Amino acid sequence: MKKYLLLFIIAIFVMSCSKKVEVKGKITGSSPLERIEFVEASGVGTLPLINIGLDKDGNFSGSFDAPKDGMYVINYANKQNLIYLEGGQKVNISGNAMTFPNEFVITGDAKKNNDFLAGSQKFLAEYGNKVNLGALMSGDEAAFVKGMQKVEADINKNIDELAQKNNPSKGLLEWKKNDAKVTILNLLANYEMSHGPMSGNPSYKASKAFKDYEAKLDNDKEAMVKSIPLYRQYLLVKMTPDFQKYAEANSKGKTGITTSEMFAQYLKTQKDLSQTAKDYLLAFVMAQADIHPTTTGANIDKIKKIIDSDIKDATIKSDLLKMQVAITGLKIGEAAPEAALVKQDGKAYNLSENKGKPYMLFFYASWNPYIGEATVPVLKEVINFYKSKMNFVFVNVDDTKDQFIKTSNSLLKGVQGVNVYGEKGMESDIAKKYGVYGFKLPCFVIIDKDGKIASRSFVNLGEPELVTILDKLTGLSAPKVEPTMQQIQPQLQVADPSAQQQAPQQANPQPAKK
Repeated sequence: MKKYLLLFIIAIFVMSCSKKVEVKGKITGSSPLERIEFVEASGVGTLPLINIGLDKDGNFSGSFDAPKDGMYVINYANKQNLIYLEGGQKVNISGNAMTFPNEFVITGDAKKNNDFLAGSQKFLAEYGNKVNLGALMSGDEAAFVKGMQKVEADINKNIDELAQKNNPSKGLLEWKKNDAKVTILNLLANYEMSHGPMSGNPSYKASKAFKDYEAKLDNDKEAMVKSIPLYRQYLLVKMTPDFQKYAEANSKGKTGITTSEMFAQYLKTQKDLSQTAKDYLLAFVMAQADIHPTTTGANIDKIKKIIDSDIKDATIKSDLLKMQVAITGLKIGEAAPEAALVKQDGKAYNLSENKGKPYMLFFYASWNPYIGEATVPVLKEVINFYKSKMNFVFVNVDDTKDQFIKTSNSLLKGVQGVNVYGEKGMESDIAKKYGVYGFKLPCFVIIDKDGKIASRSFVNLGEPELVTILDKLTGLSAPKVEPTMQQIQPQLQVADPSAQQQAPQQANPQPAKK
């Protein structure tokens, strides 16, 4: 009997510690071309944890591992909203395509938490219209502090009332109270920075009462830096003047130093900051300043070195590396990863079959906007010019093999190349290994004749850098194309969940320009 009891206890423990979140629902009036994505709102990488398709009736379902209990962002049709999720939950979401995800209804395990969250968001929207923030920001300090204390009291009163009504989890209640404090802290930081110039008193210094109130709010540093991106922004705003002085003094005679390098050096001088805060702040600056589609190979190596030596948190390390691969691609010169792929007839396909000849990987899905009109015609021209010297592999990441067959037959019929499918689409082996996400589709990667990565990830076939690489690998010389004739693709951007929180935006610290 004891043996079975022990097994039962273990089973309960495993279930309670599950990170898996199961989501399903229906978006009335939606288009099958739209997708739903979930992103961890408190993380540093801001990459989708899952990309879910909708059927013709708007139904969707999927599951993903939640890194932690907390705030997540729902992305849908270029719109975003926050949702609070916990590992092990089964969540049902419904809404109308006209208003989703600004408005949605949740049933299931996450109902109480998100009813509480929706209530607090509604209150803040209405309350914000009643507060004359401009007058407070331009007024004298005593009146401003008194006004902020009233704002804090009103928000906390609403939080307590909603908590009594909805009974949210302890974690969400703590997060919401910290979120309110962070909102006030950002307003205090903005007042302190702007009041002197606005009031015509450049010698203005915050009083002891101001600083004491700020310190009272800033009393849960570790929790806030881990869970609220806006708090990281507050810390960066506070240290910007000191960092600029440090950068100016330490950049003399140095060329090519990145913001991330300088900021990493600066953080080593900040003895009062915890390692947790340093990790999150450095990651924030790296993601905003130095990880972008045009990052040079030399700077990518610098970024990886900083991640390895200065970031101590294993999860943050992993998230930053995933983000770097998603934005800039795999490291040039490394062996191209093999991945599970199948042809239309079900036979397995290996990328190594191309060895001895350079090839292009083209990642696409049926729900790519304008792919048929904008991408495929240019792709055909590229193939027709280079096909004698290189191969082309078209990797479909649709949700099902049936959709792959349908899409490849309609879009790529008669186009020279190999059509293959990554099982499970956006959750496939190849999508994960090559950092393929919905926001960067379609994309292109060049592999050389030795099976090594020869380019970063491109989203535009008309980029001169891509043409230069193709010419070099094939020995051909492509005709020059007028800039107006080049394929136009939107610049890559990764959604920043912190933008969902209402507070003044401040620039990240940058070294002073010489």
